Amino acid sequence: MKTIVVVGSANTDMVVRANKLPLPGETLLGGTFFMNAGGKGANQAVAAARLGGNVTLVTKVGNDIFGKQTAEDLAKENININYVFIDNETPSGTALIMVNEEGENCIVVAPGANGNLLPKDIENISAMSAAEIILVQLEIPLETIESVVRNAKARGQKVILNPAPARVLNDELLDGLFLITPNETEAALLTGIKVEDQITAAKAADALQTKGVQNVIITLGKQGAYLQNESLRLFVDAPVVEAVDTTAAGDTFTGAMAVALAEGAEWHSAVRFACRAASISVTRLGAQASVPYRKEVLEQLT
Repeated sequence: MKTIVVVGSANTDMVVRANKLPLPGETLLGGTFFMNAGGKGANQAVAAARLGGNVTLVTKVGNDIFGKQTAEDLAKENININYVFIDNETPSGTALIMVNEEGENCIVVAPGANGNLLPKDIENISAMSAAEIILVQLEIPLETIESVVRNAKARGQKVILNPAPARVLNDELLDGLFLITPNETEAALLTGIKVEDQITAAKAADALQTKGVQNVIITLGKQGAYLQNESLRLFVDAPVVEAVDTTAAGDTFTGAMAVALAEGAEWHSAVRFACRAASISVTRLGAQASVPYRKEVLEQLT
């Protein structure tokens, strides 16, 4: 089975549900609190594993209860945790998440040990050179991401970049990427084009292709996803569902894309598979807790 290596963050999410998101300076009473495994790297690794991928996660956690629980949880998902490094000086990453009645959220992340996952940690990982697909996000140091991408390009490997949380990236990093999967906000920051629909998504995709990205998928929330490459301009509708919590929807989508592409699926089928997986995730609370299993997605596609 072809291997997917995910290089990224692992966090513990602390979530509060309330009727609405607070305004600056506002305190809200009520709401439900729960904790959940999260972090964009770990979320995408879990998504890829549950959806049928052979997954290795490269991450760094603290030598604390959160770090130990993270490693245990990942192992239960049949993810290779040989490269879950322990930082004895810095606590594990955490995220504070607020979710309103409509399922919208706002998130603040304390990176913790994720901020210490450095290029030297990943220099001699044999699994990296053997991977079919390498998947990265932006919750670890940019120098590490640049190192991963540079080395993967030199080996001729496919790199998928999920550019979240949103930030400006240099053209050298983008040039030669196999696939990038921004949402509307991230695409706008990368291109300077406000993305609201298929037309503006196409303009943003043009800009990213001009920078050297081979394949662009811009996710448009409940509208669906827009794919563009040299030969295709394709829009896939998202199923109509009642959203409860959109946390990790993008991670589920990207993990699903990695699995479908590793299996050799053609683009339309891959995007459709990813849209269905993400649509299931938003109907459930939490990050990794919301990620569906392959059987659930296939049942919706029949």
